[in-house]
Amino acid sequence: MRYRVAHQTVYTYNGRVRDSLGLAHLVPRVLPWQQVTSQRVSVDPLPGDVTEDVDCYGNTVSYFHVTDAHNRLTIDAQSEVSVVPTQYDLDALAQPWENSRPALNPTARDAWAATEFALESPRARHVDDARDYGAASLTPGRPLGEAVTDLMHRINTDFDYDSKATTVTSTVADVMTKRAGVCQDFAHLALVCLRSNGVAARYVSGYLATKPAPGKDRVVGADASHAWVAAWIPASGQWLAFDPTNDQWTADRHVTVAWGRDYGDVTPVKGIIFTKAKKSTLRVAVDVAPLDEHIPV
Repeated sequence: MRYRVAHQTVYTYNGRVRDSLGLAHLVPRVLPWQQVTSQRVSVDPLPGDVTEDVDCYGNTVSYFHVTDAHNRLTIDAQSEVSVVPTQYDLDALAQPWENSRPALNPTARDAWAATEFALESPRARHVDDARDYGAASLTPGRPLGEAVTDLMHRINTDFDYDSKATTVTSTVADVMTKRAGVCQDFAHLALVCLRSNGVAARYVSGYLATKPAPGKDRVVGADASHAWVAAWIPASGQWLAFDPTNDQWTADRHVTVAWGRDYGDVTPVKGIIFTKAKKSTLRVAVDVAPLDEHIPV
C-alpha cells in the first residue's frame, strides 16, 4: 500500500511570541517493510535555524528555532510511503514468552538493546494491577505470539475507547481504574503489562489509514496520529507489532514514524516558547491518503 501522509500542527497565541524552539518526530522511518519515497517538514514563520538529525533509537528528529516575532506557528509535514505486511518467523513466535525477557536471556540476539525496553519509563510506570492483568495472558510456557495476541484481545475487550476519559498526562493507574482511554493509553497499558513481567516492548507512534464507511466518501483530514506496541522476539531479532486499540497485528495500513520507551520519547511536536501571551490554542490535522488506484477514496 502507498500513502501520502500530511500532518499539520498549528499553534495560535493571543500575544506575540519572541522565540519558539521545537522538536518534531514527523518523518516516517525507513524499514524492511516500509519505504519512504519523499518527506518534507516545513515551519512558518521560517526558522532561523532548522536541523534534521537521528536520535538514539534511529528516529528522524526535526529541530527548529523561530526567532521572528509571531502570533501563529505552523508545522507542516508531508511524506509518501509504501508499506507491506511484516513477515514474521513463525517458529520464533512459537517460542515461550519467557525467552523475551532480556534480563533472564542476556545471550539472545540483541538482548543488550532490548534490555532498556524491559524497564519502566516515565509514562509507563509499573503498577501491580497492570502486572497482574498481563500475567493472565503470560501463563507459563505459552508461545510469545499467542500470549501477546491474547493480551491484545483482552485490552480491546475490557477497555472502552473514550477520548474524554483521559488526558495526555493520564497514568496507567488511571487507565486501569477508569477502564477507558485512547490509543496512547492502551499502548502504555500494554507496555506495562509486558514489561512488569520482564518482557521487552517498545512504544510505536505513527498513523493508521482509515477506511470510509460503505457508500461514504473518505473525509480528508479526519485521520489522527496513532500508537501501538512492539514486543521483542529474541529468536529472530524481530519485534511483534500489535495494535490493542484495533485488536490486530499491524499490517499495511499502519505507517511507522518513530519508536521509543513511551510517548515522551516520540511526541509528534514539542518545544518551548518565550512570550507574555496568556492563552494559546492547538489545532492538529492529519490525512493519510491511499495512492493506489484500486483503493477507493
